[in-house]
Amino acid sequence: MKQGIRVIDSDTHVNPSMDVLLRYADPPLRERLDDLAPYLRKVKVSPGRGDAEDEGQATILSIKQLRYSRVAGAKPSAPTGAEGDRGFLSARTHMVTRRPITARVADDNARGRLADMDTEGRDIDFIIPGAWAYGAPALASHLTRGLVDAYHRYMAEYCATNPRRLKSMVLAPATDPAASARAIEKLAKDDWVAAVWPLLPEGLPVDDPDLEPIWAAANGADLPIMYHGFTIETPYFPGYRDVWENPAMSRCAGQTWGGQRFLSFMLMGGMLDRHPRLRVATLECGHGWLPHWLVRLTRQIDYVRGSVSPTLKHTPLEYAQMGRVFCGIDFSEGIELTRAVIDILGDHILMFESDYPHPETIYPDHAETVIAWRQSLGEQATQKLMWENAARFFRLTSTPW
Repeated sequence: MKQGIRVIDSDTHVNPSMDVLLRYADPPLRERLDDLAPYLRKVKVSPGRGDAEDEGQATILSIKQLRYSRVAGAKPSAPTGAEGDRGFLSARTHMVTRRPITARVADDNARGRLADMDTEGRDIDFIIPGAWAYGAPALASHLTRGLVDAYHRYMAEYCATNPRRLKSMVLAPATDPAASARAIEKLAKDDWVAAVWPLLPEGLPVDDPDLEPIWAAANGADLPIMYHGFTIETPYFPGYRDVWENPAMSRCAGQTWGGQRFLSFMLMGGMLDRHPRLRVATLECGHGWLPHWLVRLTRQIDYVRGSVSPTLKHTPLEYAQMGRVFCGIDFSEGIELTRAVIDILGDHILMFESDYPHPETIYPDHAETVIAWRQSLGEQATQKLMWENAARFFRLTSTPW
């Protein structure tokens, strides 16, 4: 709690090294670890970012990472090796935190995370894995399932430190909808489980009818569907070939385009009609675009007749007005865009997020800085932004209060 306001952070991260994640591997994955070897590499560990600073380097899973490096206005530079960095953002971002993030909170230090949460005033952290999870469906099916199951066991132990405050999601690879549905049904009652993240291989639409078991299982468990924007790992983002290999443009466009595509097809595909308890959210994709996109998409569906099923019950704008759509805020978009979204769509959609422990966080001041917007947003809208909307979106079986 901060300044008398409860705080749910809808976008925080772990990024366990493979040494940590593989502690939770089952025997079938352990017997096939050699199959993972082509995707493993060593990277340097930067201090103050929640990694294992005492080890100097970490082993990560790099499946098909983009390596954008062209500086705007310049010719492309010669390709460099992938060793020692985590992708095209490495050495291009820096922490602006007032205090360092506690070491190993992104690996296995759940108690350190809770201490950081207390310092900042965050009551609940919703925890999202790194880009390896986004790219996992590109691997052989036995590797995908083995890694996803290992993450679930890892996260169950991590969140067990305080399951009222630490929450995460069921990873649901779309390469095996039946197995993903079984995982949802198995894990749904666990305190730490608060959402489902469908992980798509390249080329598979999120509204493909074959994914119906995932939607049915999530609806049965009253678990919402979330999407988190990533830009460096397969299946990449819409238009990734058309940003001319510039990392700033890729970051600016990629997360937004990915969120827009996900949300569009979730709202046009009929899943929310067939499954009335489903709710959908985009995280780390920005939020200022949301009113424009929903209005424009609603118009285009009407203009381009036949682009959705005639049995679709509502427009994208109506689904949002009904409380089926949520969106995490990008702090950098500021109070003006936040107020504009609330003015146009209502105060029931936006959720606080900080990206802790990644460089976009301004820990330990992130929550306090956004709460200060209440002078403009008003008390009710601020309460909803900081915790009430997230409490409605996530299926929280327990809370600190």
